[in-house]
Amino acid sequence: MSRPEIGTQAPDFTLPSDAGSTLRLSDLRGSPVVLYFYPKDDTPGCTTEACDFRDHSDTWAKSLGAVVLGVSADSVAAHQRFKTKYGLTFPLLSDADRQVMGLYGAYGEKVMYGKTVQGVIRSTFLIDRHGVIVRVWPKVVAKGHVQQVMAALTLLA
Repeated sequence: MSRPEIGTQAPDFTLPSDAGSTLRLSDLRGSPVVLYFYPKDDTPGCTTEACDFRDHSDTWAKSLGAVVLGVSADSVAAHQRFKTKYGLTFPLLSDADRQVMGLYGAYGEKVMYGKTVQGVIRSTFLIDRHGVIVRVWPKVVAKGHVQQVMAALTLLA
């Protein structure tokens, strides 16, 4: 499935969160949203990325009014363990059937270790307070990515 374009409304969804409740994207209107898709809880790249988001979450939430959401196909229980282990401060959402990943073009063919496979494509979407996609980072490299997102987010403030 193709990725939604900059300037279009972010596809709405409802997913279960690590808090045991469900979260609906459109309920967050009024705040910028950093929506990031990652392959698997508690793996090296995903942990680096999550901890970087955690380390900057106070700045985002307090100064910029933004909400960070992490999405993977892991279960709610796995998300709870991951969140507790690393002291993550933002919701982790479970997309077990990968439907939301499909809506955002974050699941599909990719190359891993020189081999073409189907899997989660690490990507991030910056959504403005009106629900419009204003920036897309496809095929993210975890280390240093948070600084790119922070720079783009400050332009929305």
